[in-house]
Amino acid sequence: IAWDDARRLAKRRLEREQGRNDAVDDLSELSEGEKEKGDPNVSEPIKNLSRINSDTQIWFDDTDKSKHLYIVLISMHGLVRGENMELGRDSDTGGQVKYVVELARALANTKGVDRVDLLTRQITSPEVDSSYGEPIEMLSCPSHATGSCGAYIIRIPCGPRDKYIAKESLWPHIPEFVDGALNHIVSMARALGDQLNGGKPTWPYVIHGHYADAGEVAAHLSGALNVPMVLTGHSLGRNKFEQLLKQGRLSKEAINATYKIMRRIEGEELGVDAAEMVVTSTMQEIEEQWGLYDGFDLKLERKLRVRRQRRVIPPGMDFSYVTTQDSLENDGDLMSLLGSNDRAQNKTHLPQIWSEIMRFFTNPHKPTILALSRPDPKKNVTTLLKAFGECQLLRELANLTLILGNRDDIEDMSNSSSVVLTTVLKLIDRYDLYGQVAYPKHHKQSEVPEIYRLAAKTKGVFINPALVEPFGLTLIEAAAYGLPVVATKNGGPVDILKVLNNGLLVDPHDQNAIADALLKLVADKNLWAECRKNGLRNIHRFSWTEHCRNYLSRVEHCRNRYPTSRLEIMTIPEEPMSDSLRDVEDISLRFSIEGDIKLNGEIDAAARQKKIVEAFTRMASLNSNTGIVYSPGRRQMLFVIAADCYDSNGETAETFQAMIMNVMKDAGLCFGLGNIGFVLLTGSSFRETMQALSCCPVNIEDFDALVCNSGSEMYYPWKDMVADTDYEAHVAYRWPGENMRSMAMRLARTEDGAEDDITEYVAACSSRCYSYSIKPGAKTRRIDDLRQRLRMRGFRCNLVYTHAASRLNVVPLFASRMQALRYLSIRWAIDLSKVVLFVGEKGDTDYEDLLGGLHKTIVLKGTVAYGSGKLLRNEDNFKREDAVAQGNPNIKFVETSGGQNIAGALVALGIK
Repeated sequence: IAWDDARRLAKRRLEREQGRNDAVDDLSELSEGEKEKGDPNVSEPIKNLSRINSDTQIWFDDTDKSKHLYIVLISMHGLVRGENMELGRDSDTGGQVKYVVELARALANTKGVDRVDLLTRQITSPEVDSSYGEPIEMLSCPSHATGSCGAYIIRIPCGPRDKYIAKESLWPHIPEFVDGALNHIVSMARALGDQLNGGKPTWPYVIHGHYADAGEVAAHLSGALNVPMVLTGHSLGRNKFEQLLKQGRLSKEAINATYKIMRRIEGEELGVDAAEMVVTSTMQEIEEQWGLYDGFDLKLERKLRVRRQRRVIPPGMDFSYVTTQDSLENDGDLMSLLGSNDRAQNKTHLPQIWSEIMRFFTNPHKPTILALSRPDPKKNVTTLLKAFGECQLLRELANLTLILGNRDDIEDMSNSSSVVLTTVLKLIDRYDLYGQVAYPKHHKQSEVPEIYRLAAKTKGVFINPALVEPFGLTLIEAAAYGLPVVATKNGGPVDILKVLNNGLLVDPHDQNAIADALLKLVADKNLWAECRKNGLRNIHRFSWTEHCRNYLSRVEHCRNRYPTSRLEIMTIPEEPMSDSLRDVEDISLRFSIEGDIKLNGEIDAAARQKKIVEAFTRMASLNSNTGIVYSPGRRQMLFVIAADCYDSNGETAETFQAMIMNVMKDAGLCFGLGNIGFVLLTGSSFRETMQALSCCPVNIEDFDALVCNSGSEMYYPWKDMVADTDYEAHVAYRWPGENMRSMAMRLARTEDGAEDDITEYVAACSSRCYSYSIKPGAKTRRIDDLRQRLRMRGFRCNLVYTHAASRLNVVPLFASRMQALRYLSIRWAIDLSKVVLFVGEKGDTDYEDLLGGLHKTIVLKGTVAYGSGKLLRNEDNFKREDAVAQGNPNIKFVETSGGQNIAGALVALGIK
């Protein structure tokens, strides 16, 4: 295991170094064209990442009263609510939940911020409290707030409605969450615009994803809305993967199956690609954790002198609950509270949790060593117990309190939690620690302050012995109550103790070092008093006020160099009823075209509707260029054709024309052509698309939009045949342009490939797409492999194999067929649940992206004979079921041969 691990890490280091060398050797291919101009510090190496750069103006409350900011935070998994948080209930409901709720409140209390939405998953399962099913929960309404302003939890339906599922199982449902979040944000932007911005939508100031799943959601929303994205990892998949491999207990395959680790890592890589800023708590997190990622290479950035976007902003804390008494120097110990004369009477005035803890102790007056965490192996509680149990002097001087989440029955807990708790009980028995260790079964979140107070009043010590601690919020909480601390030297505690200077760092694997540090603080009252004093004096450095100022200053600095958003919602003028064919079946109409067709209310409704559709189609064909007015914003639904119909040579197959005819015919018969808008999504160029459509017995103007070259170009045939320049600007973020041209072709070839295996296909290239032809039988790198190599060289882009794997399209990071559809839904104000997507059983390598979301999908069997899916992922990567929800009720399969199959599928999908 050690040998395999060493070989794998060595290979990765070699690949990364090769990437750096490639990028530096050819500065004409500089990442993203991002070499900053006019920066006086451009030639200086990055020596440190200070909390506030000299070129960043600090955010002051009194200077930002004119601002009306809307901020979106996303924390997708776990149980999130504002009060009575069930922290420690499971591994998904931990410190991150508390952090994001408090961040939302703190930002909403900052002058200049009008609205903060914390988006999370809606859960209506009987397994959890009904409050998690409420769609909206107000967190705070600051004094300066008006109307719908303030901080809110917004719960987005996603995945099985009646199940509370672990974060590892949420990955296939992310597209649904993205679409639901997009609908909410657009609605809120319009409402805030009407209230505060003269009717112009108030788009989010920033979208901030927390953890890998929310980071991927934020990346898609950022691309759809052209809004800066910020990412906070909280904990990282690559770091966890490395730790699990080193333990040697699970194989790589078992780790991936259990933790969906490869899917998580790709979500984190995408978040890094899209993020304008990555917020970390400590320098250690940057260097030792984020440094493992393909798209996060500080050495490469230093060599290329590209923008700095790695920010150390310590999390904030709410100290409002810390009373003046907590900060007093001489607040006494439990002797004064548990007076020996009337102990029973005094005990009734103590907090309930104190009684619950002290019932475990033979002598409750001794200093309390407090550990508070989830019962998770990486929290290293068992080593702490061994240290306490084997140090006789420490046992004589102190008690130990273990707050390890909440439990009813250990047997009902998750496997890892039950193993930890069972081991704890066995160690207590082995060392005979009865009367010296407290391990209560339950505590409320509101009782946590009282737990800290108890430890402080006994002149105790707080300890965090985790193997690795990304930050360590509990250390700051403990300091706020005057508790000295002992903490792991791995991770965030190093930076925290540098600021607070209120404790000692230890090697979490060394139980003797843990015991010595605890003994030193418990036995030396002068050292204890000095650490307490230092912690209370410096704690303001971690206040939410300080955090929000730093945070908003950073975001403002990012926005100053972010492309100006051009996203607007189309305003559709009211249409006279006589000019509309909407609700045509309810109106008695009389058509006369060349004297052939006369319709009135004398025939039955079904026949009348069919005749009207036929008449409308003939009229459109006769007058296709004589002033027909198309109004996409008035459509009730969108039918989107995205079937990748190619033959074995990559040419457009005959099934393409037949499929388009069937879809348009059935849609027209069911709904009326005026109600339905048609959109075509394709990996072909605009010229190829026009050529393919010329063979169809339909008018090009029948399409409201054509999305070509794998989502990088958009055309409106009813308007003109010119690419939408606003859309080109919309997807331009981090597009390397010409710098990508030769690099992608060179990296796509395998080591043993021939020079002509991949050649540039100039006829299909455009300003936002580079296309490459692949010789039949040639070996090329799969998408995941090629994307990794490009990331290691600083390139951020989207890659798609199309035309039955005979062509590679390289397009901007935020360009894709699915993102183009989201763009149209915003511009035309059409809810994505009103979109029906028609695909084949296979397709281009972006096929999986088209299957998830709020839209309905109809899979037309037999339409697509050749796909490109074999070039999507390597075998050791994640599987399709980790990306596409199985048993999705929004997907229906139909045979293309039957005349009424599409209509039947629409009815089955609930579309009438």
